[in-house]
Amino acid sequence: MWGSYPPPCEAAANVGSLILARCRPGAAARPGSGAQRAAAVPGGSGCSRCTAAMSAVAKASGALKSVDYEVFGRVQGVCFRMYTEKEAAKLGVVGWVKNTSQGTVTGQVQGPEDKVNAMKSWLTKVGSPSSRIDRTNFSNEKEISKLDFSGFSTRY
Repeated sequence: MWGSYPPPCEAAANVGSLILARCRPGAAARPGSGAQRAAAVPGGSGCSRCTAAMSAVAKASGALKSVDYEVFGRVQGVCFRMYTEKEAAKLGVVGWVKNTSQGTVTGQVQGPEDKVNAMKSWLTKVGSPSSRIDRTNFSNEKEISKLDFSGFSTRY
């Protein structure tokens, strides 16, 4: 894909399948290695090359969408953020999640429209095994031209 080996980073090496990982310049990820298959790693900022590559792949698979969310119910102290990160990585969406001082969980999701819709459904109906979702509010839903994030992370 990049014409040189190793690829510039894990995220760029994985964009074809929309598996998003933290950019690790100089990482010697071998094809098929656990490092190359890594899911979104919290705190990854990503390089501009990776972000552009992921945006291009996401665009090719349909319109890019961004949405903010807030989840109400028993969603703190039940590993909700960890499970949200895992689900985002599985679906191939980017963004962030964090606890609020009001006892809710808030965040933003970006990616291809069908993947964002699947994440919205998960945030509304599934959550973590010990959570209880009373309601989920979505706002600022819009089509975007490029992704603002290179992975999915927990904010504090």
